[in-house]
Amino acid sequence: MLNLNLNLARSRRGGETLTEQIVAAIAGLVDRRALRAGAALPSVRRFAQQHNVSTFTVAEAYGRLTALGYLAARPGSGYTVAHRHAPSGHARASHWEAPGLNAAWLLSDVFADHSVPIKAGAGWLPGDWLNEEGLHQAMRSAARVPAAQVSGYGHPYGFGVLREHIATHLSQYGMPVQAQQVVLTQGATQALDLVVRTLLRPGDTVLVEAPCYCNLLQILRLAGLRVIGVARTAAGLDTDALEDAIRQHAPRALFINTVLQNPTGASLTSMNAFRVLQLAEQHRLLVVEDDIYRELAPAGSPMLAAMDGLSQVVYVNGFSKTIAPSLRVGYLAASPDLAKAFARTKMAVGLTSSEVTERLVYSVLTSGHYGRHVGALAERLRAQQDRVTEKMEAHGLEVLLRPEGGMFAWARLAPGEDSVVLTGNQLATLALEHGIWLAPGSYFEPDETDSPWIRFNVATSDAGELWTFFDAVRSGRTAIARAA
Repeated sequence: MLNLNLNLARSRRGGETLTEQIVAAIAGLVDRRALRAGAALPSVRRFAQQHNVSTFTVAEAYGRLTALGYLAARPGSGYTVAHRHAPSGHARASHWEAPGLNAAWLLSDVFADHSVPIKAGAGWLPGDWLNEEGLHQAMRSAARVPAAQVSGYGHPYGFGVLREHIATHLSQYGMPVQAQQVVLTQGATQALDLVVRTLLRPGDTVLVEAPCYCNLLQILRLAGLRVIGVARTAAGLDTDALEDAIRQHAPRALFINTVLQNPTGASLTSMNAFRVLQLAEQHRLLVVEDDIYRELAPAGSPMLAAMDGLSQVVYVNGFSKTIAPSLRVGYLAASPDLAKAFARTKMAVGLTSSEVTERLVYSVLTSGHYGRHVGALAERLRAQQDRVTEKMEAHGLEVLLRPEGGMFAWARLAPGEDSVVLTGNQLATLALEHGIWLAPGSYFEPDETDSPWIRFNVATSDAGELWTFFDAVRSGRTAIARAA
Protein backbone atom coordinates (compact mmCIF):
# COMPACT_ATOMS: atom_id res chain seq x y z
CA MET A 1 0.00 0.00 0.00
CA LEU A 2 1.25 3.49 -0.82
CA ASN A 3 1.24 5.74 2.22
CA LEU A 4 1.16 9.27 0.84
CA ASN A 5 0.76 12.30 3.06
CA LEU A 6 -1.97 14.20 1.21
CA ASN A 7 -3.14 17.51 2.63
CA LEU A 8 -6.78 18.20 1.77
CA ALA A 9 -6.80 21.41 3.83
CA ARG A 10 -3.90 22.83 1.85
CA SER A 11 -5.77 22.09 -1.38
CA ARG A 12 -8.89 23.85 -0.12
CA ARG A 13 -6.86 26.93 0.84
CA GLY A 14 -5.74 27.32 -2.77
CA GLY A 15 -2.41 25.53 -2.41
CA GLU A 16 -1.31 22.46 -4.34
CA THR A 17 -4.29 20.50 -5.59
CA LEU A 18 -4.67 16.88 -4.54
CA THR A 19 -3.76 15.85 -8.08
CA GLU A 20 -0.52 17.81 -7.90
CA GLN A 21 0.27 16.37 -4.47
CA ILE A 22 -0.18 12.80 -5.74
CA VAL A 23 1.97 13.46 -8.81
CA ALA A 24 4.76 15.01 -6.75
CA ALA A 25 4.68 12.27 -4.12
CA ILE A 26 4.80 9.33 -6.54
CA ALA A 27 7.38 11.02 -8.77
CA GLY A 28 9.53 11.55 -5.69
CA LEU A 29 9.26 7.90 -4.69
CA VAL A 30 10.29 6.82 -8.19
CA ASP A 31 13.18 9.28 -8.34
CA ARG A 32 14.45 8.02 -4.97
CA ARG A 33 13.96 4.43 -6.19
CA ALA A 34 11.59 3.74 -3.33
CA LEU A 35 9.34 2.50 -6.13
CA ARG A 36 11.23 0.22 -8.53
CA ALA A 37 10.63 -0.26 -12.25
CA GLY A 38 7.83 -2.75 -12.84
CA ALA A 39 6.23 -2.21 -9.42
CA ALA A 40 2.42 -2.24 -9.62
CA LEU A 41 0.46 0.69 -8.27
CA PRO A 42 -2.96 0.36 -6.65
CA SER A 43 -5.90 0.60 -9.05
CA VAL A 44 -7.53 3.99 -9.37
CA ARG A 45 -10.47 2.89 -7.25
CA ARG A 46 -8.33 1.28 -4.54
CA PHE A 47 -6.02 4.29 -4.33
CA ALA A 48 -9.05 6.58 -4.02
CA GLN A 49 -10.46 4.44 -1.19
CA GLN A 50 -7.14 4.19 0.64
CA HIS A 51 -6.51 7.94 0.59
CA ASN A 52 -10.12 9.17 0.76
CA VAL A 53 -9.98 11.11 -2.52
CA SER A 54 -12.07 10.98 -5.67
CA THR A 55 -11.42 8.56 -8.50
CA PHE A 56 -11.31 11.57 -10.86
CA THR A 57 -8.35 12.96 -8.90
CA VAL A 58 -6.45 9.68 -8.99
CA ALA A 59 -7.13 9.10 -12.68
CA GLU A 60 -5.87 12.57 -13.54
CA ALA A 61 -2.74 12.11 -11.41
CA TYR A 62 -1.97 8.71 -12.95
CA GLY A 63 -2.50 10.22 -16.39
CA ARG A 64 0.00 12.99 -15.68
CA LEU A 65 2.55 10.53 -14.32
CA THR A 66 2.16 8.38 -17.42
CA ALA A 67 2.68 11.40 -19.69
CA LEU A 68 5.79 12.34 -17.71
CA GLY A 69 7.25 8.86 -18.15
CA TYR A 70 6.98 7.77 -14.51
CA LEU A 71 4.22 5.20 -15.04
CA ALA A 72 3.22 2.76 -17.76
CA ALA A 73 -0.45 1.96 -18.38
CA ARG A 74 -1.33 -1.50 -19.62
CA PRO A 75 -4.93 -2.44 -20.53
CA GLY A 76 -6.23 -4.96 -18.03
CA SER A 77 -3.13 -4.72 -15.85
CA GLY A 78 -3.40 -1.24 -14.36
CA TYR A 79 -0.42 1.04 -13.78
CA THR A 80 3.20 0.07 -13.12
CA VAL A 81 6.39 2.05 -12.65
CA ALA A 82 7.88 2.59 -16.11
CA HIS A 83 10.98 0.54 -16.90
CA ARG A 84 12.68 3.22 -18.96
CA HIS A 85 12.10 6.15 -16.65
CA ALA A 86 14.66 8.93 -16.91
CA PRO A 87 15.23 11.47 -14.11
CA SER A 88 12.80 14.37 -13.88
CA GLY A 89 13.44 16.86 -16.66
CA HIS A 90 14.46 14.18 -19.18
CA ALA A 91 11.38 11.98 -19.13
CA ARG A 92 9.42 14.15 -21.53
CA ALA A 93 12.20 14.23 -24.08
CA SER A 94 12.53 10.44 -23.97
CA HIS A 95 8.91 9.35 -23.74
CA TRP A 96 6.68 12.18 -24.94
CA GLU A 97 6.18 13.97 -28.21
CA ALA A 98 4.17 17.18 -28.31
CA PRO A 99 0.96 17.10 -30.37
CA GLY A 100 0.63 19.53 -33.25
CA LEU A 101 -0.64 22.96 -32.19
CA ASN A 102 -3.46 23.65 -34.63
CA ALA A 103 -7.16 24.37 -34.80
CA ALA A 104 -8.11 20.69 -35.16
CA TRP A 105 -6.28 19.76 -31.96
CA LEU A 106 -7.83 22.70 -30.11
CA LEU A 107 -11.40 21.98 -31.19
CA SER A 108 -11.51 18.22 -30.79
CA ASP A 109 -8.40 16.29 -29.84
CA VAL A 110 -7.55 18.51 -26.87
CA PHE A 111 -10.53 17.12 -24.97
CA ALA A 112 -9.29 13.55 -25.36
CA ASP A 113 -5.54 14.23 -25.32
CA HIS A 114 -4.27 13.45 -21.82
CA SER A 115 -0.61 13.51 -22.83
CA VAL A 116 0.05 17.17 -21.94
CA PRO A 117 0.84 17.27 -18.22
CA ILE A 118 0.25 20.97 -17.53
CA LYS A 119 -3.01 22.32 -18.98
CA ALA A 120 -2.72 26.04 -18.22
CA GLY A 121 -4.90 26.75 -21.27
CA ALA A 122 -7.75 24.38 -20.38
CA GLY A 123 -11.33 25.64 -20.46
CA TRP A 124 -12.62 23.37 -17.69
CA LEU A 125 -12.06 22.79 -13.99
CA PRO A 126 -9.96 19.91 -12.61
CA GLY A 127 -11.95 16.82 -11.65
CA ASP A 128 -11.32 17.24 -7.93
CA TRP A 129 -12.87 20.72 -7.98
CA LEU A 130 -16.28 19.41 -9.03
CA ASN A 131 -19.28 18.44 -6.92
CA GLU A 132 -18.50 14.75 -6.55
CA GLU A 133 -20.81 14.19 -3.57
CA GLY A 134 -23.75 15.76 -5.39
CA LEU A 135 -23.03 13.79 -8.57
CA HIS A 136 -22.86 10.46 -6.76
CA GLN A 137 -26.12 11.17 -4.95
CA ALA A 138 -27.76 12.22 -8.23
CA MET A 139 -26.62 9.06 -10.01
CA ARG A 140 -28.02 6.89 -7.22
CA SER A 141 -31.29 8.78 -7.48
CA ALA A 142 -31.40 8.41 -11.26
CA ALA A 143 -30.82 4.67 -10.99
CA ARG A 144 -34.10 4.38 -9.09
CA VAL A 145 -36.16 6.04 -11.85
CA PRO A 146 -38.38 3.42 -13.58
CA ALA A 147 -37.11 2.66 -17.07
CA ALA A 148 -40.52 3.42 -18.54
CA GLN A 149 -40.16 7.07 -17.53
CA VAL A 150 -37.03 7.54 -19.64
CA SER A 151 -37.76 5.14 -22.49
CA GLY A 152 -39.01 7.81 -24.91
CA TYR A 153 -37.36 10.82 -26.53
CA GLY A 154 -38.63 13.29 -23.95
CA HIS A 155 -40.16 16.73 -24.44
CA PRO A 156 -38.81 18.96 -27.24
CA TYR A 157 -38.18 21.74 -24.70
CA GLY A 158 -36.46 19.34 -22.27
CA PHE A 159 -37.27 17.89 -18.85
CA GLY A 160 -40.16 19.96 -17.52
CA VAL A 161 -39.28 19.93 -13.82
CA LEU A 162 -35.77 21.19 -14.55
CA ARG A 163 -37.14 23.96 -16.77
CA GLU A 164 -39.47 25.05 -13.96
CA HIS A 165 -36.53 25.05 -11.54
CA ILE A 166 -34.46 27.18 -13.93
CA ALA A 167 -37.32 29.65 -14.43
CA THR A 168 -37.69 30.05 -10.66
CA HIS A 169 -33.94 30.49 -10.28
CA LEU A 170 -33.78 33.17 -12.98
CA SER A 171 -36.66 35.07 -11.38
CA GLN A 172 -34.37 35.63 -8.39
CA TYR A 173 -32.26 37.84 -10.64
CA GLY A 174 -35.33 39.83 -11.65
CA MET A 175 -35.82 38.08 -14.99
CA PRO A 176 -39.52 37.59 -15.84
CA VAL A 177 -39.49 34.09 -17.28
CA GLN A 178 -41.83 31.06 -17.30
CA ALA A 179 -40.94 27.41 -17.86
CA GLN A 180 -42.30 27.54 -21.43
CA GLN A 181 -39.64 30.18 -22.22
CA VAL A 182 -36.80 27.81 -21.29
CA VAL A 183 -35.39 25.32 -23.81
CA LEU A 184 -32.83 22.76 -22.58
CA THR A 185 -29.87 22.00 -24.83
CA GLN A 186 -26.80 19.78 -25.01
CA GLY A 187 -24.59 22.33 -23.29
CA ALA A 188 -24.41 26.10 -23.71
CA THR A 189 -22.43 25.69 -26.95
CA GLN A 190 -25.37 23.92 -28.61
CA ALA A 191 -27.61 26.70 -27.32
CA LEU A 192 -25.47 29.23 -29.19
CA ASP A 193 -25.62 27.05 -32.30
CA LEU A 194 -29.43 26.88 -32.12
CA VAL A 195 -29.63 30.68 -31.95
CA VAL A 196 -27.44 30.96 -35.04
CA ARG A 197 -29.34 28.30 -36.99
CA THR A 198 -32.73 29.75 -36.10
CA LEU A 199 -32.25 33.50 -36.42
CA LEU A 200 -29.33 34.09 -38.80
CA ARG A 201 -28.55 33.26 -42.41
CA PRO A 202 -25.30 32.96 -44.41
CA GLY A 203 -23.95 36.41 -45.24
CA ASP A 204 -25.51 38.10 -42.20
CA THR A 205 -23.21 40.31 -40.15
CA VAL A 206 -22.81 39.73 -36.41
CA LEU A 207 -20.75 41.45 -33.74
CA VAL A 208 -18.60 39.65 -31.19
CA GLU A 209 -16.21 40.73 -28.50
CA ALA A 210 -12.53 40.94 -29.38
CA PRO A 211 -11.31 38.71 -27.84
CA CYS A 212 -14.23 36.28 -27.36
CA TYR A 213 -15.15 32.61 -26.75
CA CYS A 214 -13.21 30.62 -29.35
CA ASN A 215 -15.87 27.95 -30.03
CA LEU A 216 -18.42 30.67 -30.78
CA LEU A 217 -16.16 31.89 -33.57
CA GLN A 218 -16.14 28.42 -35.12
CA ILE A 219 -19.96 28.22 -34.96
CA LEU A 220 -20.30 31.58 -36.69
CA ARG A 221 -17.77 30.72 -39.39
CA LEU A 222 -19.43 27.38 -40.13
CA ALA A 223 -22.73 29.23 -40.55
CA GLY A 224 -21.19 31.50 -43.19
CA LEU A 225 -21.65 34.68 -41.17
CA ARG A 226 -19.61 37.87 -41.44
CA VAL A 227 -18.00 38.39 -38.04
CA ILE A 228 -16.92 41.84 -36.80
CA GLY A 229 -15.01 42.25 -33.54
CA VAL A 230 -15.64 44.99 -30.97
CA ALA A 231 -12.91 45.58 -28.42
CA ARG A 232 -13.48 44.17 -24.94
CA THR A 233 -11.85 46.22 -22.18
CA ALA A 234 -11.42 45.78 -18.44
CA ALA A 235 -14.68 47.71 -17.91
CA GLY A 236 -16.70 45.88 -20.56
CA LEU A 237 -17.43 46.43 -24.23
CA ASP A 238 -16.02 49.52 -25.94
CA THR A 239 -19.39 51.17 -26.53
CA ASP A 240 -18.02 53.87 -28.84
CA ALA A 241 -16.59 51.14 -31.06
CA LEU A 242 -19.87 49.22 -30.72
CA GLU A 243 -21.89 52.21 -31.93
CA ASP A 244 -19.50 52.74 -34.86
CA ALA A 245 -19.73 49.05 -35.83
CA ILE A 246 -23.54 49.12 -35.69
CA ARG A 247 -23.73 52.20 -37.91
CA GLN A 248 -21.10 50.96 -40.36
CA HIS A 249 -22.05 47.27 -40.70
CA ALA A 250 -25.78 47.05 -39.82
CA PRO A 251 -25.33 43.79 -37.87
CA ARG A 252 -28.16 41.40 -36.97
CA ALA A 253 -26.85 40.31 -33.56
CA LEU A 254 -24.28 40.87 -30.81
CA PHE A 255 -22.81 37.92 -28.86
CA ILE A 256 -21.46 38.80 -25.42
CA ASN A 257 -20.22 37.33 -22.11
CA THR A 258 -21.51 39.66 -19.39
CA VAL A 259 -19.54 38.46 -16.37
CA LEU A 260 -16.14 36.77 -15.92
CA GLN A 261 -15.66 36.74 -19.66
CA ASN A 262 -13.89 33.96 -21.51
CA PRO A 263 -11.00 34.66 -22.12
CA THR A 264 -10.20 37.89 -20.20
CA GLY A 265 -12.09 37.29 -16.93
CA ALA A 266 -13.55 40.82 -17.18
CA SER A 267 -17.13 41.77 -16.27
CA LEU A 268 -19.34 44.54 -17.57
CA THR A 269 -19.95 47.44 -15.22
CA SER A 270 -23.58 48.41 -14.66
CA MET A 271 -23.08 51.59 -16.67
CA ASN A 272 -21.49 49.67 -19.54
CA ALA A 273 -24.31 47.10 -19.54
CA PHE A 274 -26.91 49.87 -19.63
CA ARG A 275 -25.21 51.54 -22.61
CA VAL A 276 -24.97 48.22 -24.52
CA LEU A 277 -28.72 47.65 -24.08
CA GLN A 278 -29.49 51.25 -24.99
CA LEU A 279 -27.66 50.85 -28.31
CA ALA A 280 -29.30 47.46 -28.93
CA GLU A 281 -32.77 48.90 -28.42
CA GLN A 282 -32.03 51.99 -30.50
CA HIS A 283 -30.83 49.90 -33.47
CA ARG A 284 -33.08 46.86 -32.96
CA LEU A 285 -30.03 44.65 -32.43
CA LEU A 286 -30.48 41.14 -31.04
CA VAL A 287 -28.21 40.51 -28.05
CA VAL A 288 -27.18 36.94 -27.26
CA GLU A 289 -25.98 36.87 -23.65
CA ASP A 290 -23.72 33.89 -22.89
CA ASP A 291 -23.83 33.90 -19.08
CA ILE A 292 -22.18 30.55 -18.31
CA TYR A 293 -20.09 31.99 -15.44
CA ARG A 294 -22.98 33.74 -13.64
CA GLU A 295 -22.95 31.63 -10.48
CA LEU A 296 -19.21 32.17 -10.00
CA ALA A 297 -19.57 35.96 -10.22
CA PRO A 298 -19.95 38.43 -7.31
CA ALA A 299 -23.51 39.16 -6.23
CA GLY A 300 -25.04 42.15 -7.97
CA SER A 301 -23.16 41.74 -11.25
CA PRO A 302 -25.28 43.10 -14.14
CA MET A 303 -27.41 40.68 -16.16
CA LEU A 304 -28.53 41.99 -19.55
CA ALA A 305 -31.52 39.65 -19.84
CA ALA A 306 -32.87 40.79 -16.48
CA MET A 307 -32.33 44.47 -17.31
CA ASP A 308 -34.01 44.02 -20.71
CA GLY A 309 -36.81 41.59 -19.74
CA LEU A 310 -35.96 39.24 -22.63
CA SER A 311 -37.07 41.81 -25.18
CA GLN A 312 -33.86 42.31 -27.20
CA VAL A 313 -31.88 39.61 -25.34
CA VAL A 314 -31.67 35.83 -25.73
CA TYR A 315 -30.15 34.29 -22.61
CA VAL A 316 -27.75 31.31 -22.66
CA ASN A 317 -26.44 29.39 -19.65
CA GLY A 318 -25.53 25.89 -18.50
CA PHE A 319 -23.99 23.74 -15.80
CA SER A 320 -20.60 22.69 -17.16
CA LYS A 321 -18.67 25.01 -14.83
CA THR A 322 -20.54 24.22 -11.61
CA ILE A 323 -21.62 20.55 -11.95
CA ALA A 324 -19.65 18.71 -14.66
CA PRO A 325 -18.85 19.45 -18.32
CA SER A 326 -19.52 15.85 -19.37
CA LEU A 327 -23.23 16.06 -18.52
CA ARG A 328 -23.77 18.52 -21.42
CA VAL A 329 -26.85 20.32 -20.12
CA GLY A 330 -27.37 23.94 -21.05
CA TYR A 331 -30.39 26.11 -21.77
CA LEU A 332 -31.86 29.06 -23.63
CA ALA A 333 -34.31 31.57 -22.15
CA ALA A 334 -36.18 33.83 -24.56
CA SER A 335 -39.59 35.22 -25.47
CA PRO A 336 -42.26 32.51 -25.90
CA ASP A 337 -42.21 32.80 -29.71
CA LEU A 338 -38.42 32.51 -29.89
CA ALA A 339 -38.41 29.61 -27.43
CA LYS A 340 -40.85 27.75 -29.69
CA ALA A 341 -38.63 28.45 -32.72
CA PHE A 342 -35.51 27.24 -30.89
CA ALA A 343 -37.30 24.02 -29.89
CA ARG A 344 -38.24 23.36 -33.53
CA THR A 345 -34.63 23.84 -34.64
CA LYS A 346 -33.42 21.62 -31.81
CA MET A 347 -35.74 18.83 -32.96
CA ALA A 348 -34.71 19.26 -36.60
CA VAL A 349 -30.95 18.97 -36.01
CA GLY A 350 -30.77 16.52 -33.10
CA LEU A 351 -34.21 15.60 -31.73
CA THR A 352 -34.59 15.99 -27.98
CA SER A 353 -31.84 16.49 -25.45
CA SER A 354 -31.05 13.72 -22.96
CA GLU A 355 -33.69 13.50 -20.23
CA VAL A 356 -31.42 11.16 -18.25
CA THR A 357 -28.70 13.79 -17.91
CA GLU A 358 -31.30 16.51 -17.31
CA ARG A 359 -32.69 14.45 -14.44
CA LEU A 360 -29.17 14.10 -13.05
CA VAL A 361 -28.68 17.87 -13.17
CA TYR A 362 -32.05 18.49 -11.51
CA SER A 363 -31.15 16.04 -8.75
CA VAL A 364 -27.82 17.81 -8.15
CA LEU A 365 -29.48 21.23 -8.08
CA THR A 366 -32.05 20.14 -5.50
CA SER A 367 -29.87 17.84 -3.37
CA GLY A 368 -29.04 20.43 -0.71
CA HIS A 369 -25.30 20.34 -1.49
CA TYR A 370 -25.32 22.48 -4.60
CA GLY A 371 -25.54 25.93 -3.03
CA ARG A 372 -22.71 25.21 -0.61
CA HIS A 373 -20.61 23.70 -3.39
CA VAL A 374 -21.03 26.71 -5.69
CA GLY A 375 -20.26 29.13 -2.87
CA ALA A 376 -17.10 27.22 -1.97
CA LEU A 377 -16.10 26.91 -5.63
CA ALA A 378 -16.51 30.65 -6.24
CA GLU A 379 -14.46 31.46 -3.15
CA ARG A 380 -11.75 28.98 -4.12
CA LEU A 381 -11.50 30.51 -7.58
CA ARG A 382 -11.25 34.02 -6.12
CA ALA A 383 -8.36 32.88 -3.92
CA GLN A 384 -6.73 31.14 -6.87
CA GLN A 385 -7.09 34.27 -9.00
CA ASP A 386 -5.09 36.20 -6.40
CA ARG A 387 -2.51 33.47 -6.11
CA VAL A 388 -1.96 32.99 -9.85
CA THR A 389 -2.00 36.67 -10.82
CA GLU A 390 0.61 37.34 -8.13
CA LYS A 391 2.77 34.61 -9.64
CA MET A 392 2.27 36.06 -13.11
CA GLU A 393 3.48 39.47 -12.01
CA ALA A 394 6.38 37.93 -10.10
CA HIS A 395 7.51 36.03 -13.21
CA GLY A 396 7.36 38.89 -15.68
CA LEU A 397 3.81 38.72 -17.03
CA GLU A 398 1.53 41.70 -17.45
CA VAL A 399 -2.10 41.02 -16.46
CA LEU A 400 -4.95 42.88 -18.15
CA LEU A 401 -6.86 43.04 -14.86
CA ARG A 402 -7.37 41.08 -11.66
CA PRO A 403 -10.77 39.41 -12.19
CA GLU A 404 -13.27 39.23 -9.32
CA GLY A 405 -13.22 35.45 -9.45
CA GLY A 406 -13.96 33.00 -12.22
CA MET A 407 -11.65 30.71 -14.14
CA PHE A 408 -9.65 32.91 -16.48
CA ALA A 409 -6.89 35.49 -16.49
CA TRP A 410 -5.57 37.31 -19.58
CA ALA A 411 -1.86 38.09 -19.56
CA ARG A 412 1.22 38.59 -21.72
CA LEU A 413 4.96 38.73 -21.23
CA ALA A 414 5.83 42.25 -20.20
CA PRO A 415 7.89 43.98 -22.91
CA GLY A 416 11.64 43.74 -22.25
CA GLU A 417 14.21 46.48 -22.50
CA ASP A 418 14.87 45.58 -26.14
CA SER A 419 11.08 45.75 -26.85
CA VAL A 420 11.09 42.23 -28.32
CA VAL A 421 7.78 40.51 -27.56
CA LEU A 422 6.92 36.91 -28.35
CA THR A 423 3.52 36.38 -29.91
CA GLY A 424 1.02 34.09 -28.26
CA ASN A 425 1.44 31.47 -30.99
CA GLN A 426 5.23 31.47 -30.58
CA LEU A 427 4.90 31.06 -26.82
CA ALA A 428 2.27 28.32 -27.11
CA THR A 429 4.36 26.34 -29.61
CA LEU A 430 7.43 26.61 -27.41
CA ALA A 431 5.48 25.70 -24.27
CA LEU A 432 3.97 22.60 -25.84
CA GLU A 433 7.48 21.24 -26.43
CA HIS A 434 7.89 21.43 -22.62
CA GLY A 435 4.63 19.67 -21.80
CA ILE A 436 2.67 22.87 -21.18
CA TRP A 437 -0.55 23.75 -22.99
CA LEU A 438 -1.14 27.49 -23.34
CA ALA A 439 -4.12 29.08 -25.10
CA PRO A 440 -2.76 31.88 -27.35
CA GLY A 441 -4.72 35.03 -28.06
CA SER A 442 -5.21 34.17 -31.74
CA TYR A 443 -7.73 31.47 -30.73
CA PHE A 444 -10.02 34.18 -29.38
CA GLU A 445 -9.66 36.88 -32.04
CA PRO A 446 -12.37 37.16 -34.74
CA ASP A 447 -9.73 37.58 -37.44
CA GLU A 448 -7.31 35.08 -35.80
CA THR A 449 -4.69 37.84 -35.42
CA ASP A 450 -1.62 36.65 -33.54
CA SER A 451 -0.96 38.68 -30.41
CA PRO A 452 1.16 38.45 -27.27
CA TRP A 453 -1.86 37.71 -25.05
CA ILE A 454 -2.46 34.30 -23.44
CA ARG A 455 -5.52 32.91 -21.64
CA PHE A 456 -4.72 31.18 -18.35
CA ASN A 457 -7.07 28.92 -16.40
CA VAL A 458 -6.17 29.81 -12.81
CA ALA A 459 -7.32 26.40 -11.55
CA THR A 460 -4.72 24.63 -13.72
CA SER A 461 -1.91 27.22 -13.71
CA ASP A 462 -0.24 26.54 -10.37
CA ALA A 463 2.50 24.10 -11.42
CA GLY A 464 6.04 25.19 -10.68
CA GLU A 465 7.17 24.04 -14.12
CA LEU A 466 4.91 26.68 -15.71
CA TRP A 467 6.67 29.54 -13.98
CA THR A 468 10.08 28.00 -14.54
CA PHE A 469 9.22 27.96 -18.25
CA PHE A 470 8.37 31.67 -18.27
CA ASP A 471 11.55 32.52 -16.38
CA ALA A 472 13.54 30.59 -18.98
CA VAL A 473 11.75 32.33 -21.85
CA ARG A 474 12.42 35.75 -20.34
CA SER A 475 16.10 35.04 -19.83
CA GLY A 476 16.52 34.02 -23.48
CA ARG A 477 13.78 36.16 -24.98
CA THR A 478 15.71 37.84 -27.79
CA ALA A 479 17.29 34.65 -29.11
CA ILE A 480 14.00 32.74 -28.98
CA ALA A 481 12.06 35.55 -30.65
CA ARG A 482 14.54 35.87 -33.49
CA ALA A 483 14.61 32.11 -34.02
CA ALA A 484 10.83 32.12 -34.21
